[in-house]
Amino acid sequence: MAIAQTTPREAHATLQQNPGAVYLDVRTEGEFEAGHPAGARNVPVMILDPATRRPAPNPDFVAAVERTVPKGTTLLVGCQAGGRSQRACELLAAAGFTDLANVQGGFGGGQDARGNAVAGWADGGLPVEKGR
Repeated sequence: MAIAQTTPREAHATLQQNPGAVYLDVRTEGEFEAGHPAGARNVPVMILDPATRRPAPNPDFVAAVERTVPKGTTLLVGCQAGGRSQRACELLAAAGFTDLANVQGGFGGGQDARGNAVAGWADGGLPVEKGR
């Protein structure tokens, strides 16, 4: 299944037009607390492995999302630049989530599939919150 792609500005418009849509921020808790799209929910796709002190896949990621978001919900999945969120979308699609879009550029900016710069949520002047 190909994952739909969207920009932060398009994701914001979707959230405004569809009150049931959810921005799922898959960055670490620390990244999320430092600043995130207003109203976003946080379920990290990667966690710090206490033994190696390196990032490792969060084994509870899909189950944690399933506990908080119904599978038919419109999910806009973002991270810092778009890489982790793409992987999160793939995991969620495999688990049966059907209305997914990867937010290219994420919170901090990145590139689209063609290598063009995409402004992140924060740089785009979109609403930001801090803390949990």
